[in-house]
Amino acid sequence: MPGPFAGFKWLALLEDWAIFAEGFITTILIASIGLALALFLGIVFGVAGAAPNRFGRICNRIYIEAIQNTPLVIQVFFLYHGLPHLGVTLPVFSIGVMSVGVYHGAYIAEVIRSGILAVPRGQLESAYSQGFGYWAAMQHIVLPQAKRIVFPPITNQAVSLIKNTSALAMVAGGELMYQADSWSSSNLYYAPAYVVTGLLYLSLCYPLSTYAHYLEKQQEVAR
Repeated sequence: MPGPFAGFKWLALLEDWAIFAEGFITTILIASIGLALALFLGIVFGVAGAAPNRFGRICNRIYIEAIQNTPLVIQVFFLYHGLPHLGVTLPVFSIGVMSVGVYHGAYIAEVIRSGILAVPRGQLESAYSQGFGYWAAMQHIVLPQAKRIVFPPITNQAVSLIKNTSALAMVAGGELMYQADSWSSSNLYYAPAYVVTGLLYLSLCYPLSTYAHYLEKQQEVAR
């Protein structure tokens, strides 16, 4: 009986390499656009969470608690199965971008809020004395200073976001994990499929993870 890593299984994978390439590219696209959405939501809700206005802080907590305390898979299923009942039907690609973007936006919002609070309060008060409003002060004074603080954890969130695109395999998202599942289930060549899939995820995540560690060490040296 041939083993899980038999040579003919690897040859079959090489013949069908385009399937994995397609999933790899789709994963990159979903992760890139999803990260842009996560950064936008993270900045908006992170700034709102540090605002003196109570309404902004309440919106921040509702968003963060609702998203962080429910599994990503449940959120994907809600968008995929729930929205059609509300008369909204989206392509699976859009569902993937929305799900990982909204999910990681909640974590990035907490990172941004913590970074803002780490900036000395006097910076914001000085901005007020110069006639800046809260949002203008954040844009021009506080966030540029908080950037160096928040960049390492945001890079780590990017790594998690890439890995979490695999949850879209549950709804035929077309990304890397879905393609690996589909290909291996059709011929039972699971071992080569998942080894290659793991290496492809590693090729995306390891450089970002290494860069995040580098930034953290730079921060420690700066202190």
